[in-house]
Amino acid sequence: MPQNVAGPARYRRALEALLGVPATEGNAVDVLRNGDRIFPAMFEAVEAATSTVDFLTFVYWQGSIGREMAELLAGRAKGGVRVRVILDALGAFSMDRSLVDRMVAAGAQVEWFRPVNKARFWDANHRSHRKVLICDEDVAFTGGIGIADEWRGDARGPGEWRDTHFRIRGPAVDGLRAAFVQNWAETGRPLFDHEVDRFPVQPVAGATVAQVVRGAAQTGWSDVATLIRSLLALAEERVRITTAYFVPDDATCRALADTARRGVEVDVLLPGPHVDKRYTQLASQAQYDLLLNAGVRLWSYQVSMLHAKVITVDGTVASVGSANFTSRSLLLDDEVNVVVFDPAVVRLLDDDFEADLAVSKPVDPHAWPDRSLTQKALEVVAGLGGRHM
Repeated sequence: MPQNVAGPARYRRALEALLGVPATEGNAVDVLRNGDRIFPAMFEAVEAATSTVDFLTFVYWQGSIGREMAELLAGRAKGGVRVRVILDALGAFSMDRSLVDRMVAAGAQVEWFRPVNKARFWDANHRSHRKVLICDEDVAFTGGIGIADEWRGDARGPGEWRDTHFRIRGPAVDGLRAAFVQNWAETGRPLFDHEVDRFPVQPVAGATVAQVVRGAAQTGWSDVATLIRSLLALAEERVRITTAYFVPDDATCRALADTARRGVEVDVLLPGPHVDKRYTQLASQAQYDLLLNAGVRLWSYQVSMLHAKVITVDGTVASVGSANFTSRSLLLDDEVNVVVFDPAVVRLLDDDFEADLAVSKPVDPHAWPDRSLTQKALEVVAGLGGRHM
């Protein structure tokens, strides 16, 4: 890096050059922790919409949150708001189909992303894992939360999942809109409506510099993979990773270990006893030896299922979005992350990380090699298939 580039500008210039995606100034970014804050903020934005609502999600399960969201979307559509909804055909498979009927009957446009029985077989394994909500082309949301009762509450126990979302106003809203439109176009729908879409000049809503990074559902390298590897390479003092699923490819795993070996403090916070996918956790644990030996500190969250996807680097730059630290997120699925170059926002995320560590247990690097032979065998089996989970 040039010697005259320092602070947040150092990370911004590097990521802009490596990704070819300009960051935007003038954004307002609110950190929303857990369902008690995320759902009310999203629902309020939908209720207040007067022109458009665009909604894209991977998870949409049965339960009261799903019913409430569908009723809100149907209500806005019935009130004359242009409502577009994209549901991933695999992630939302268990959704109550009567809710789709309700939205469509009210005038909402609802599409399924890559129905498994209709998609080309080589496309069916590539999903849209994005979570995006944009209202009136003015306010947008993204992060890790799905539309299901598991995310209700404030992570006070096993029935209340831990997650993080961003609420954004300003120019970065356009990047999240583009993430929605990319998937919308694939369904065969028009890109926009001349009579509805205004494409307003986004106002200066705050002081945060932000960059929207999209990963495409295709085989091969993606911008999300570049983002993750770049953040590790740029780190000088500290990397903090919170992820629901942790099964990176070998090269990314080595990059994480190399980051720790060159003296950067690396902490990775992972689900603990309340993990929702034990097989994926075993595949993750197959990589612990390499990481622990390199000095990476691993933590097991004890309260509930940990579903957040957050990375902070050097107290200066952070990434929040839909991408997990897995080969699937890095190389296979549609994802979207928002990178913020703002120490004030990063401080809030780091404070959340500290609070989560307070209710987590460290993985003891000295005791880990003494785990049972059965555990080691299960890790090997899970690890063989874990690269595509």
